[in-house]
Amino acid sequence: MSNHEGFSDFFYAAPDGLRLHARVYGEATSGYWPVVCLPGLTRNARDFHELALRLSTGPNARKVVAFDYRGRGQSAYDPDVSHYNVGVEAGDVLAGLAALGIEEAAFIGTSRGGLIIHVLGALQPAVLKAIVLNDIGPVIEPAGLAHIQSYLERAPKPKTFAEIMDAQRSVHRKGFPMLTDADWMRMVGALYRETDQGLLPDFDPKLVETVASLDLSQPLPTLWPQFDALAAIPLLAIRGANSRLLSTGTLNQMQKRHPGMETITVEEQGHAPLLETNNLPVAIAAFLDRAEPIVLER
Repeated sequence: MSNHEGFSDFFYAAPDGLRLHARVYGEATSGYWPVVCLPGLTRNARDFHELALRLSTGPNARKVVAFDYRGRGQSAYDPDVSHYNVGVEAGDVLAGLAALGIEEAAFIGTSRGGLIIHVLGALQPAVLKAIVLNDIGPVIEPAGLAHIQSYLERAPKPKTFAEIMDAQRSVHRKGFPMLTDADWMRMVGALYRETDQGLLPDFDPKLVETVASLDLSQPLPTLWPQFDALAAIPLLAIRGANSRLLSTGTLNQMQKRHPGMETITVEEQGHAPLLETNNLPVAIAAFLDRAEPIVLER
C-alpha cells in the first residue's frame, strides 16, 4: 500500500478473482465506525476525496474506504460485460470489506452506490450501521435515466481539460448553475484520466452498453421492499433540488416509510450533488456523530 495525498491504495481480489481497488483514508483504530463510500455508475473513488479527507481527520476521525467498482478507476476491467451489475458489485464491496477486516460501517452511496446499499441490506444487513443516500432512492425516474443514457452515448472526445470542462458544463449546466470553475475542475479531474491516447473517461467503455440496453418505455423496477428493510438504520437522504433521478414524491414517500430519516435538499444542484460542496461534509460528519451513540445505546 502506497500512501499519498492522505490515503493508501488497497488492492484485493473479487470473488471471481478480478483485481479490484479501493482508497483507504485514516486510521483503523479511532474507535468510531468506519465509513464506506460507493460512487455512481461511471464514477470512482476520486469523487469522495475531499469528503474523505474531512471525515478521516479531526476529533471524531474515521477510517474511510472509497471503492472503485470493477471496470472503473484502478479496478480491472471485466471481459464479461454482464458482470457490470449492482448484484455483482455489492458482492465485490463485501469482499473488499472482508479483506480489510471491516465487519460494520456507515455507508455513503451516490446514485448507483445507493442502489448497492439497498442490495447490501438484503445480503448482509448487519454491516450497515448508518446510511447516507446521495440523490437516490427506491424509485428511479425514467427522465433521469434517459438523461444519463443520452450523455453517455454521445460522450464527447475532448483533447484538453478545458474542452472537457466545456463539454461537462454544456451537459450539466442546467442542473448545476452555481458551480465554480474549481468545482467543475474537480468533477472533471475525478472522471477523466491521462493516457497515451490523451484524456479518456476513467471507466470501461463497455459499461455504456449496460445503460444503452435499458428499455425506458417499460416501468423500471422499484426497491421499496429493500428500502423498508432499512427502517431501523439511521438514514440521511440528500437530494439535488434540480434532480431528475430522485423526485420529491419519492423522497416524501421515503420519509413516511422511515420516520427517523433526515433529509437535505441541495439548492442549485441536480444529479448528483457534489458532496464536498454546500457544507455537506460538515452536515454528513454531524449526522454520523449523532447516529453512532443512538445505535450504540440500543
